Amino acid sequence: MRTPMVTTFAVAALMVAATACSSGQQGPVPAAEAFAEAFADRDLAAAAGLTTAPEQATAALESTWQALQAENLEIRTGDARVDGDTATVDYTYHWTLPKGRQWSYTGELQMGRSGGRWLVRWTSSDIHPRLGDTQTMELRTSPAPRARVNESAGSDVLVPGTVSRVLFDVSKAPEPDRVAGALAAGLSRIDPVAYTPQSILRAARTAGGPYSVILLTEYEAATIGPELIGLPGVTLTQEWDMVPTDRKFAPDLLTQVRKTVIAEVDGKAGWSVVTRNANGADLGVLHEVAAQPAPSFALSIDRFVQNSAQHAVDLRTEQTMMVVIRPSTGAILAVAQNKAADRDGPVATSGQYPPGSIFKTVTASAAMAAGIATPDTVLACPSRTTIGERTIPNYNLFTVGEVPMATAYERSCNTTFARLASRLEPTALTEAAARLGIGQDYRVEGLPTLSGSVPPADDIVQRAEDGIGQGRVVTSPFGMAVMAATVANGSVPVPYLIAGRPTEITGDRPAIDPEVIDGLREMMRMVVTGGTAERIRDQGEVYGKTGEAEVDGGSHSWFVGYRGDVAFATLLVKGGSSDNAVAVTRDMFAALPPGY
Repeated sequence: MRTPMVTTFAVAALMVAATACSSGQQGPVPAAEAFAEAFADRDLAAAAGLTTAPEQATAALESTWQALQAENLEIRTGDARVDGDTATVDYTYHWTLPKGRQWSYTGELQMGRSGGRWLVRWTSSDIHPRLGDTQTMELRTSPAPRARVNESAGSDVLVPGTVSRVLFDVSKAPEPDRVAGALAAGLSRIDPVAYTPQSILRAARTAGGPYSVILLTEYEAATIGPELIGLPGVTLTQEWDMVPTDRKFAPDLLTQVRKTVIAEVDGKAGWSVVTRNANGADLGVLHEVAAQPAPSFALSIDRFVQNSAQHAVDLRTEQTMMVVIRPSTGAILAVAQNKAADRDGPVATSGQYPPGSIFKTVTASAAMAAGIATPDTVLACPSRTTIGERTIPNYNLFTVGEVPMATAYERSCNTTFARLASRLEPTALTEAAARLGIGQDYRVEGLPTLSGSVPPADDIVQRAEDGIGQGRVVTSPFGMAVMAATVANGSVPVPYLIAGRPTEITGDRPAIDPEVIDGLREMMRMVVTGGTAERIRDQGEVYGKTGEAEVDGGSHSWFVGYRGDVAFATLLVKGGSSDNAVAVTRDMFAALPPGY
């Protein structure tokens, strides 16, 4: 059974009813009350039976409930005005429509007395005061425009759209080799390298069923789709999605952003109640609520920086990546990875790699904070040094003798910084890294991140190896970009990607001494003006630190630093000489327009 609808009547109306009754006859208000209760309870036959035109009323009342897709109706009656055998009774209808939509309005029930009985004199205004006798009401909805995703200058990078998924099922292809070749030929116009007959066929056979080859944008589907439709075992299915405006713009980053915003791009749909005539034509609007579009998402990504960084990493065949941050605000300006790196996911921000000599920045800051050394303190830089049972050499066994720490940093003396690290307290490197923004957990909306790990080292040998970035220390380009931004800014910035989405940070963020910052800046500038990063000297006032991290099968190539309000970290996985990372960074700066 239906739960009875609430029907409320004013006390004033009941008093009128009492005065309107004569010789025990029913007054207009009780009659109106009975009609309202039956209508609200959707007992439409009973409601219509209380009118002067039961058949016509039944059809109109039922049509109203159905056309409004109503879920509930509450009716309240008000004052009555009696004039002989006629009367009017005020009403307030409150409809609950789908998805919690609410609609209220007022009107008058026309009442008449015949044979001593009060009835509702049927007219469509008994449903709505502006409804004509041959008119009906209908609920309409209007979808809200979906949100878009913009880069920092305001141009769209992700927009609502339709994509076509290309599926290939080798079990339904009599000649799978030929079909794979045809697919590769068609997709070569999108990416001539990624889609080869061999790679498509291998992946499709591994899938053991329909294999999703690619998602095509609307333009790509219109251009290439006709060539693919009809290939045996190939089907194209359309789906709604957030679509990149440029497939080559920050592809891995936008994949992460899409996952974050996809559930929030729908706005609140608008709705209206319209009147229609007997022929189904719209006549007017009784009520309207405008759609509320979801606000667009603004990314901190700078199109020029991103494109320049992406171009620079794409020139390399090794896994190459770069993260660029604005030190003054924490805005993430670029996250660039080449296709080789993309295969391992968002490694530019969450991959963990030994940092090698770029970690000497942390060791130098720890030494300065502990009062062991300043940039001017003269330290030994022998070709090799023994700490405990571990012999640590310089690259190619070079030596520069007794030199200031700044020179040892400029030349990247392993022996100097291993000795410094061995003299530090077990937690000194951990604390120094935290002051530079490394080791905390940054929850950046739209981007998975790991800044790095610098565990305390009780063992003197472990501390020495950690001090040159070859021990248990690991970090990401993201973490190293935060470090460089800290030196540029004087304090650790809060990195963010989506405007208005605050980054949550877990872990201590102790302040760094301004004198330590000044010392690091002095030494990082020397690395560019006369040290291991001279290649980038022609790109303005760049501050940096190079590094190679020895790993099985080769060494990682690193370069971190800043220029003006742009801090960066570049990594080539097993890229060999740190000069290669300097070269990639130089390519990025050289491609930027004037003013950056």
